[in-house]
Amino acid sequence: MTIPNANLDVSSPAFKRHAHELYDRLRAHDPLHELTMTDGQRAWLTTRYDDAILALKDNERITKNLQSLSPEDYASVIPEKEMALISKQMLSSDPPDHTRLRAIVSKAFTPQMIDRMESDIQRIAEDLIDRIEQAGKLEAIEDFAFPLPITVISRMLGIPDDDYILFKRWSSDFIEAANNREKLKTAFPSLQAFRLYLEELIDARRKTPGDDLISLLIQAHDDQDRLSGDELVSTIWLLIVAGHETTVNLIGNGLLALLENPDQLRLWRQDPSLTATAVEELLRYYSPVEIATSRWASRDFEWHGKDVRKGDLILVGLGAANRDPAQFDDPGRLDLSRKKNKHIAFGNGIHFCLGAPLARIEGRIALTALLRRLPDLKLSPSFTGPEWRPGILMRGLRELPIELR
Repeated sequence: MTIPNANLDVSSPAFKRHAHELYDRLRAHDPLHELTMTDGQRAWLTTRYDDAILALKDNERITKNLQSLSPEDYASVIPEKEMALISKQMLSSDPPDHTRLRAIVSKAFTPQMIDRMESDIQRIAEDLIDRIEQAGKLEAIEDFAFPLPITVISRMLGIPDDDYILFKRWSSDFIEAANNREKLKTAFPSLQAFRLYLEELIDARRKTPGDDLISLLIQAHDDQDRLSGDELVSTIWLLIVAGHETTVNLIGNGLLALLENPDQLRLWRQDPSLTATAVEELLRYYSPVEIATSRWASRDFEWHGKDVRKGDLILVGLGAANRDPAQFDDPGRLDLSRKKNKHIAFGNGIHFCLGAPLARIEGRIALTALLRRLPDLKLSPSFTGPEWRPGILMRGLRELPIELR
């Protein structure tokens, strides 16, 4: 049995094209796979569901805060202010900082706020489909999967719709460079522009507060003195990036999965009561986040008989875990009626995605609206197979050309 070598580039589109075949081999023969990242970091990739759960919940041996291990590690790559932009938020923190930051965001990013957005999300979806019908063509990522969630999170934050195109470039540059010190150098201009934009936005909102998420976070910062200036900027950055990237992939990947499996698409059309399980199955099948956000070993320990050293990068394979036959029956099959489906597309443990309820609502509304309004959707003849975006974190399509009839 051939096992991938230590130089496997998990950030490459080529890897994603064959990832599940590789995961199957690794899961059976080398479930904790050692590899060397393209920037020289030593890393460990998990492929089993149980190992993913263990890593996601292990806050004793595994840390989310790289700077607690080696503050100088990224100092030569990006300046301090840009490092603060991407690291001073709850997703890159351990308790007690994580507990404090998540509590603040939870008070602002409430279920009630998300529920209030449902009618707005429906209107945004319908408006986008109106434009698609007028154009008579559809590139599903550019025309629908991206603009829907970025418009939603922008309006929640009180950001002008016209600015969302900036976020697409800035966010994409970071996502493609994440976990790679050398690639982060090329992403620096985007990170700097993103930081300056957010600082100006916060200053403006501080002078003229509104009924939006940024104003609520500023109030938490000013009144409770619990968010530092860097934490405020970084938290808003996280909400923008995480608030749309995962959902873009849920919608795009979900539509691809349905068009690749017309029997399941027909089943859903015939039985709309499957909607809830359908969304969960689409999250599992082509997981929007391929590998969980960065973790590092906080001390030396043994795992699967291998010596994991302090500072090693831990790559938790969410996409691999969600296709583990020990957890899911016939995992390579799309089954919109699947009942046993404890997928971990949104992670697990204390870092479970706070925006999961919003992403589920957006995915449900987006896909049901498309199927209702555009009943004859099919893949364009120009589509020869998925071309996945580069980068470690996400499984997302570069494009998805669709014929309307």
